[in-house]
Amino acid sequence: MLDAAAYLDGEFAEHEDVVRRTRAMMGANFARLVDMAEASLRAGGKLLLFGNGGSAGDAQHIATELTVRYVADRAPIAAIALTTDTSALTAIGNDLGFEQVFARQVAALGRPGDLAIGISTSGKSPNVLAGLATARALGLSTAALGGKDGGALGAHADVALIVPSDTTARIQEMHITIGQALCGALEKRLGLVT
Repeated sequence: MLDAAAYLDGEFAEHEDVVRRTRAMMGANFARLVDMAEASLRAGGKLLLFGNGGSAGDAQHIATELTVRYVADRAPIAAIALTTDTSALTAIGNDLGFEQVFARQVAALGRPGDLAIGISTSGKSPNVLAGLATARALGLSTAALGGKDGGALGAHADVALIVPSDTTARIQEMHITIGQALCGALEKRLGLVT
């Protein structure tokens, strides 16, 4: 029979280890991500976020924090999660193939100067990679959140923040922490909160 308390203790121990390792290696790439996002927003651009499953939820969470509020009431920050329009997702998936669900939306909505942020715990999601490739081809800046060995994200992103873990749950925990830190940093960088 499962000892639930011991199981939870093991989950926390693994989480704490991944937090420590992520914190030790992520600083420079996180600073670069903040710089890229700030530059895009100051130039009138927007952030386009996308991923599958839990990463889709992270894209939506981050976009919501930016467009509504994170720390305090302030002006909105331009961000769109490309995972929310079920009509577009199903039409693109049906008509063009699931691998095109993000690339097609990036082609329709992205403009040079925008920042596309692809999220994939494995770094191997074909539709995320296609979305980043399309963004890059159209002159957008590109960033990625990944895990494990990073997969192919590094080849498609100007900056890739790769969580040093092979456990999907731990990678996702770090992605939302990084995403929320991005929101807080942008609020301060853009002078929207003190």
